[in-house]
Amino acid sequence: MNWMEQFDGYCERTDFTYWSEPLNAITNAAFIIAAILMWNRASEVIWGRVLCIVLFAIGVGSYLFHTHATAWASLADVAPIGIFILVYLFLVNWHILGWPAWVAGIGTLGFLPYAAGMTVLTDSLPFFEISNFYWSVPVLLLIYAAVFRNRIPQTARGFVIGAAILSLSITLRSVDEPLCDVFPIGTHIFWHILNGIMLGWMIEVYRRHMVEEAAKQG
Repeated sequence: MNWMEQFDGYCERTDFTYWSEPLNAITNAAFIIAAILMWNRASEVIWGRVLCIVLFAIGVGSYLFHTHATAWASLADVAPIGIFILVYLFLVNWHILGWPAWVAGIGTLGFLPYAAGMTVLTDSLPFFEISNFYWSVPVLLLIYAAVFRNRIPQTARGFVIGAAILSLSITLRSVDEPLCDVFPIGTHIFWHILNGIMLGWMIEVYRRHMVEEAAKQG
């Protein structure tokens, strides 16, 4: 692979200069702001702070991709997203479902074939194929919410809210190129803003659960 190869995959970009996607670059501040806000709120939840560090890295990686638009920057963009998903799922399996850590780890690895299957399924559906991998996440959040609904309904509601925000975010990401002629700045900026809100919210859902469980245990 040529790591310096450049890509033009977004409506806002018109050439390969550094600031060809100014709004897509600047709106990554949503991730940084969310990470900083949640860092302060998660002071008593160490794994919450780990998620904040990964969320901060998402903002940095996405900024690099929307300025450099290279293959290496693309990796810097998607790698922290994948890490966040896997770490969050591991924590859900471990701390919310109550599985032993090793079982939670195996369960987390199950996301890989699940996501691959969802990607293949959505790849054959009109519109959904544009962001096919990402649709696996809100569907999984809703599955977890169904599992939680009786035992921890507040956490279940938090997952449903997260799934709703992410579904809207993915939709706006998917219409970036199709609506380019009528909305030249593109809709990818809303993907950044909504994802910053959604990921910060999911950290808050985890934080609340951990604080409540600690209070129950005295």
